[in-house]
Amino acid sequence: MKIGIPKGLLYCKYHPFIETFFEELGAEIITSPDTNKYILDAGVKYCVDEACLPIKIFHGHIDAIKNKCDMIFIPRIMQLKEREFICPKFCGLPEMILNDISNMPPILTYPVYAFSKNKFRNWVLKSGLTCTKNVFKIKKAYERALEVQYNSKSLFHNSNFPIRVALVGHPYNINDSFVNMNIIKKLNKLGIGIFTEENIDEDIIEKGAAELFKKPFWTFAKNSYGFSTYLAENKKVDGIIYISSFACGIDSVVIELIRNKLNNFPFLVLKIDEQTGEAGFNTRIEAFHDMLERRCCN
Repeated sequence: MKIGIPKGLLYCKYHPFIETFFEELGAEIITSPDTNKYILDAGVKYCVDEACLPIKIFHGHIDAIKNKCDMIFIPRIMQLKEREFICPKFCGLPEMILNDISNMPPILTYPVYAFSKNKFRNWVLKSGLTCTKNVFKIKKAYERALEVQYNSKSLFHNSNFPIRVALVGHPYNINDSFVNMNIIKKLNKLGIGIFTEENIDEDIIEKGAAELFKKPFWTFAKNSYGFSTYLAENKKVDGIIYISSFACGIDSVVIELIRNKLNNFPFLVLKIDEQTGEAGFNTRIEAFHDMLERRCCN
């Protein structure tokens, strides 16, 4: 069986687990290409205008592989942490895809509740049974996939740069170089090193978010707030760059919370959408660098 896996949304974080799990079950993995102009244009064509850029791009990834596989894995990720939720669009993503793109193969879309071992094992069993009826083989594939996932953390090692910034935002915006216009490479070229939320412990993020009068409902909002405020208040970085998708409701709230908390700390918000012109993007990055350089030298 050929299972298609689109390289969009949280693929960047969980692809070691997903690919290993299905490969161990004997499936052939068909992944979409890295995000490119064709995928962006296809996503804009098929997706509703009101959706954010990552959702549009996910549509493009689906279009790139839908005729190359027997089944497509479209994760319906509901919760990663207890009493927290992912973006609402994740919950209805399979229905969006089926409504927007015609001639789709069967899709694998059991809901994912990752905070509960029992519920997650239920997802593992149901998903595994689409490839094999051997429950023991599914169990072994699950254990192997967990092992690969735990050993595959990728960190940005940028500690040797004279200026350091926290790069904040949803993981798929940080890790997709096409979406963020190669911002990491551009920052490094300017002499700026970056920190992402993977560089600090989850307990620190939780502690930072606990200062809010009410715990955020959304995992991404909690992570962005706790991560950025901790680094700024403890002088671990010289500035913060927040990469935000245009029309993202979660970002519209958390950006203001961070800004209100940090007052005059250097804070740059870069909005991304389907426009691919880089001139304005580059100008803002360079201006932010010049400001940080003056602050650090004085």
